[in-house]
Amino acid sequence: MKKSLIALAVLAASGAAMAQSSVTLYGIADLAVVKEKGESATMASGGVSGSRWGLKGSEDLGGGLKANFTFEQGVDLTSGAASGFNRQAWVGLSGGFGEVKLGKTWNAYDDIVGATSPLFDSSYLTTNNFAQSYALEAGNPNKGVYYATPSFGGVSGAVSTTFKEGDDNARVNAFHVKYEGGPVFVGFAYEQQKSDLGDLKLSRLQGSYDLGAAKLLASYGQVKDLSKDYTLGVDVPLSAALTLSAGLTQTKIDGTDLKPGTVGVAVNYSLSKRTSVYTGFNKDNKDAGDGNRFALGLKHTF
Repeated sequence: MKKSLIALAVLAASGAAMAQSSVTLYGIADLAVVKEKGESATMASGGVSGSRWGLKGSEDLGGGLKANFTFEQGVDLTSGAASGFNRQAWVGLSGGFGEVKLGKTWNAYDDIVGATSPLFDSSYLTTNNFAQSYALEAGNPNKGVYYATPSFGGVSGAVSTTFKEGDDNARVNAFHVKYEGGPVFVGFAYEQQKSDLGDLKLSRLQGSYDLGAAKLLASYGQVKDLSKDYTLGVDVPLSAALTLSAGLTQTKIDGTDLKPGTVGVAVNYSLSKRTSVYTGFNKDNKDAGDGNRFALGLKHTF
């Protein structure tokens, strides 16, 4: 009888320990058919969101402290090719103090940069194609250290840096501060890419306001001594399943008369909570090559 009770106690304790830890498999499968002006139609992986799969886990250490990790690998659905955990690979701690991540993780600038992008922040339809403050960012550098604060009345922030890497001692520092409350979102982010070859400094201000019938989107970006850009957009829910998004981006290249820009429109239809189809079109102005592109895609999350 005593042995049976001991066995039950051991099993119960084991079950409790297992309940304090979790590992989740997740991912996105996103594929689009893309047609650009003057080129043949092609198939592209990650029309709206980069296709990926990953593992993330958390262990409750007690006292509100948790140990966390994420391994995330990009996948090319057109070929099945994948290369390491090239998107994220980090371990960290979280609790009442906020969260710390160590390894390859998205930096504090990247947390803000796509927050209010129209056309669902699509890599093929986005109106931000010619905004250098998007194109030149170092989104998920190697050897990163990242800290995010808890939210204080809707206000939160994050800072990140990296260890020096390569022959030119490259290093990426970034921070952001944001406010999220009710229908309002405002965020400011800054990134500095330092190396022996010189510095690159990027800043971005993002904002949105949800009116219910429509969500207004705006952002302003700058790359010091290179360019300035702005983006305006709107998301309109036409039904519970259908959303229309439209926007424009204009960039001014410093020291020139060039003002590359693009305007576009897209729609997304949700077949379920995890699966949607989307399509859209955007057009570039003369300084951006006077081209256009069309995309039709399918996205599934798991």
